Amino acid sequence: MSRILLSLVCAGLVGFSFGCASKDKNGAGDTGVAVGDVDSDASITTKTFDEGGSDSGNIDGLSSIFFDYDKAVLTSAARATLASNAKWIRDNNVSVRIEGHCDARGSNEYNLALGERRAQSVKRYLVNLGVPEAKLTILSWGEERPVDSGDSESAYAKNRRANFVPVTQ
Repeated sequence: MSRILLSLVCAGLVGFSFGCASKDKNGAGDTGVAVGDVDSDASITTKTFDEGGSDSGNIDGLSSIFFDYDKAVLTSAARATLASNAKWIRDNNVSVRIEGHCDARGSNEYNLALGERRAQSVKRYLVNLGVPEAKLTILSWGEERPVDSGDSESAYAKNRRANFVPVTQ
């Protein structure tokens, strides 16, 4: 009887491991966002985007932008990147969440407000470049999601950013 019970438990565990969502290197489940699009042959194609968005580095043509310390003003480099991102958003016909981020200096409340100002600044610029406002949402993470947890100016500069996450509506 115990052998039968043990066999059933083992079979259940094997079935469970095959039935689970795939895991990424950080142990998170399958986090890709699939978006349908119609190509020139009127067939549907599916594009899968990393939930980490432009921070993941896995979405060709969609890049994060960076800000100077304590600023929400777009630099000339950021404006050039946004022109490319605007074309990508229009060409792929997807909605995008603009996420504003800050470095670890300043209070949580201040950084949430600064992250929101950064995301709003990006959204206004993209709308001026012809991206439909309805395709854009914003979210501020403040200092909560650093890409570099170091305590140097180099690490801080990487965290003062806006990244772009394709979303389904």
